[in-house]
Amino acid sequence: MSHYRRANLSGGTYFFTVVTYRRQPILCDEAVRHALRAALATVRRSLPFTVDAWVLLPDHLHCIWTLPEGNNDFSGRWARIKSSVSRSLGKTYHHADWLSASKRKHREATLWQRRFWEHLIRDEQDLQRHMAYLHYNPVKHGLVSHVSDWPYSTFHRWAAEGIYPIDWAGDVNELDVGE
Repeated sequence: MSHYRRANLSGGTYFFTVVTYRRQPILCDEAVRHALRAALATVRRSLPFTVDAWVLLPDHLHCIWTLPEGNNDFSGRWARIKSSVSRSLGKTYHHADWLSASKRKHREATLWQRRFWEHLIRDEQDLQRHMAYLHYNPVKHGLVSHVSDWPYSTFHRWAAEGIYPIDWAGDVNELDVGE
């Protein structure tokens, strides 16, 4: 069994990448978006955290969260979110023929990859780099030509607040933060 070392800072800010199982391009489907939004709201009521930034792409998402002081359980939050989305979508996105022995053993659905990638944000510069990477990601993947054209992103919130100009495109030389 693999034992992953995870960053473990109470009250930290983290960058995440979460991917669909077999890279299914389903996350922008209306039903999945609604289920994800509802799961986030439910989990945040019992296990608070701040969503600093978010981008939803067809087969993966990136987000930045800040956890409350005294708490570092992002894994538990992700487990509850992923489980809730999988349960609420029922059979719609279920693929019985994709259920491996391991997926059956762990009682997993066929919507999400088991693991996720996380990075502990170290300082303001690291935060800005990851925010830029996250918001530029739809352009990087060829989904749109301009960051502002992608609807499933907190870029619009940050532009409305004057953090980014609406025509912002990022400095592509600074955006390679890993995936």
